[in-house]
Order: sequence, then structure tokens, then C-alpha cells
Amino acid sequence: MLLSASALLWLPLALAIMAGFARYHRVSWGLLIITLLSALGSGYLTFVGAGIVGIGFALAYLAANSQSHWRTTAWIALLLWCLALFLHWLPGFSNLKVLDKVIASAHSTPFSLYLNLDKPLVFFALLLAFPTLLGQSKTANIKATLLSLVPLFALLPIAVWLGALAFEWSLPEWWWIFALNNLLFTCVAEEALFRGLIQQKAQQQFGAIAGLLIASALFGMAHFAGGPLLMIFAALAGLGYGLVFHFTGRLWVSVGVHFLFNFAHLLFFTYPMLAR
Repeated sequence: MLLSASALLWLPLALAIMAGFARYHRVSWGLLIITLLSALGSGYLTFVGAGIVGIGFALAYLAANSQSHWRTTAWIALLLWCLALFLHWLPGFSNLKVLDKVIASAHSTPFSLYLNLDKPLVFFALLLAFPTLLGQSKTANIKATLLSLVPLFALLPIAVWLGALAFEWSLPEWWWIFALNNLLFTCVAEEALFRGLIQQKAQQQFGAIAGLLIASALFGMAHFAGGPLLMIFAALAGLGYGLVFHFTGRLWVSVGVHFLFNFAHLLFFTYPMLAR
């Protein structure tokens, strides 16, 4: 494990995300500013990167407040900005490697982990652009939510049957950094984009089923680097997360389920894949 004092930079970022979910928006933005200034001072963010952050947040503001023509343009540009951050294509960001080719269990493939500075920014930009990102007040359908978890978590043993994974218990010493990073930085950003934004927007235009399918398909496509099988499984998992979001109306629940799925994968199966 490659943790150093530099990792403390991600503490105010984590707190900013939690404050955002608690709807303490001023606190959230204050903590985010502290994070960005600290990153700028310590070299994890360059002035070019800071400019890119500013452009993204300006696009988010325009997407929320412009007239129809400019609003569409701003939304397209904002989505491209989010995609580029997800894929780490934009310059000016230095993500901290905390795990380097570690082995979760005896038959797992090597795994590296970064604390990302770029990808979590998607959550804040989308929260600025789309005020209902966190969901809307509704009575949660608990029974339907619990039933939707069955096919979702069945994907893991199905992956074993297909030979992509194997049953293998492990609790590596670095489980806690995996858990914090996966919950607060990975799952939050992914659920914000695919469920909070895309599913809700598509649902408004085309209905609930279409919104669910569109968001899930795009979530699968976003995992193109892992090959066709991973794309299919990611799309099916996205369908599960989308159902949870649909039945509860709360983004934090889909984030939690997404994390539990990933953590169950780490604990009970080879992670990320079965070594050949």
C-alpha cells in the first residue's frame, strides 16, 4: 500500500461529497474549494487543470440557467466534459496511486487503485446543473427494491459459472481504502451521471422503462475497456442500480447498493477477475 500524507488531500473532498448528499450546499462547495486549492498548492492540480475545472462548472451553470438554445449546447459540452473526466483524458490532474498491482486473493488478477481527483468532480458539476440529481421525495417501494436486489447480486455467481470469476473469500489489509474510494469517489460519480442525470432526464422524455434501459446501456458501454463480457455485465448491473433508484427515488440508495455489489465482489470472489 502506497499511502502517504498526500492522501489527506482527499479528506475534504470526501467530506464535500457527504455534505452535498446532506444538501449542505455551502459547506460542500467550501470543502471542494479547500480541496482544489490544496491540490493546486501540492501539485496534484495544475493551473491548466484548474482552468478545466472552471470551464466545467461554468458549463454546469449555463446548463441550469441559459435559454433553450444555449442550454442545449451547454448540456452537450458538459456531458463531454464529464466523459473526459471519467476516462481521465483531460490534462492537469495527478491522481494518487495507493495500490500497485496488489493481489486480493490467491487466484485474483493484479489490481491497482488510484485516488482520483478528476472523476469525483462530475458529482459537483451535475449537482449544480441539475438540482434534482439526488432524487425526488417519494414513498419508497421497499418490497420492489429488495426484489430487484436478487437478480442484481445473482450476476456474481453467474460470472463464476461463465468462468470470469471464482468463489474465493478474502479481506485484504487494504480493504478499507478500497471501500472508502469505491463508495465516495467511484460509485458516487457513476451513479450521479448514469442514474441521477441520464436516467431521470431520459425518463422525463421517454418514460420510466426507456430511461432505465438507456441509462443501463450507456453504463455498460462506459466499461468498453474491459471487453464485451464486462460491458454486458455492467449493463445488467446498471439495470439493477436503476431499478433501485426508480423504486426508492433516492440517489444515495443506488450509490449504497452499487458499493455493496462491488464490495461483495471483493470479499467473496476473485477480484477483479479470475487469473488464467
